[in-house]
Amino acid sequence: MSKNVNRVWRLETRPEGTADENNLKLIEEPLAEPGEGELLLRVVYLSLDPTNRIWMSDMDQYMEPVQIGAPMRGLIAGQVVKSNTSRFSEGELVMGAGHWADYMITDGKGLSSLGKPGAVPLAEIFGMCAVVGPTAYFGLLDICDPKPGETVVVTAAAGGVGSVVGQIAKMKGARAVGIAGSNEKCKWIKDECGYDAAINYKSEDVGAMLDRYCPEGVDVLFENVGGWIMDEVLARMNNFSRMALCGLISQYNAKEPVPGPYNFQQILMHRIKVQGFIASDYAKDYPKAIGELSSWMREGKLKFRLDIDKGLENALTSLNKLYDGSNQGKLMIEVSEVAG
Repeated sequence: MSKNVNRVWRLETRPEGTADENNLKLIEEPLAEPGEGELLLRVVYLSLDPTNRIWMSDMDQYMEPVQIGAPMRGLIAGQVVKSNTSRFSEGELVMGAGHWADYMITDGKGLSSLGKPGAVPLAEIFGMCAVVGPTAYFGLLDICDPKPGETVVVTAAAGGVGSVVGQIAKMKGARAVGIAGSNEKCKWIKDECGYDAAINYKSEDVGAMLDRYCPEGVDVLFENVGGWIMDEVLARMNNFSRMALCGLISQYNAKEPVPGPYNFQQILMHRIKVQGFIASDYAKDYPKAIGELSSWMREGKLKFRLDIDKGLENALTSLNKLYDGSNQGKLMIEVSEVAG
């Protein structure tokens, strides 16, 4: 690829169901120069998250949807190539809101500095601290506040967020029961992440397994999936239990309206606290979360795995791994390599 060309994924049409090449196009464009107060950023890693699919839709959501013709939005880690602002210097690593692209021009708003390349791989810092770790940290500890001896159930437990939730729950003295989509994933969250039990929703009776592993009911639900799995857990939640509603990935590609929980009455009958949240709600408290998460990582208390595909051109195909469950941990695209 010519150094004067920038590849950019742009939203051409809004998806109905799974996003495909009719909705997103990878376009080659001239590489622009940064203006006064701007910087040219080379994207190194692109985070692929369920929220990418939400942003493509013209629906009521927590931020403006991506507009037709605009670059696809994503969380990125990048390296400054040129800087016309005192806030960032050439060679500096940053992470934050960006585009599905090789390069981007930005004024730096929404970006955080990671300093110069160091001993800790950028992939690990970005994979854990950009969104996964803080999402798990605040959703579990702020909303659900698990107590020693309580039972915490986590859906999509082998995903980036889910695997961290279970480990934090264990650090706080709670029991952790995870629901995942393969025997391999179930084995990983038990053997590596310390979950007390794991349920393969594709091959086991989820309700029967919840009765087996949660004989005293469920005190905390960290919900990433929604749909019938959430209904099964709702039916077993205790009085004054808590649910952190982080995601509803089972319905993001739905073409028709999705009915609400069939066990919705349980929220009233058992006085369940249900709170939806977005990690950016806690932006001002990120340093606290990242500090504690980093400490746990250094001490070997926090296990995680990254699923990194190479090549910006593979971003759309890789994104859909989130919906068929074929990803193994936090899903990212390696767009380029860190220089220096």
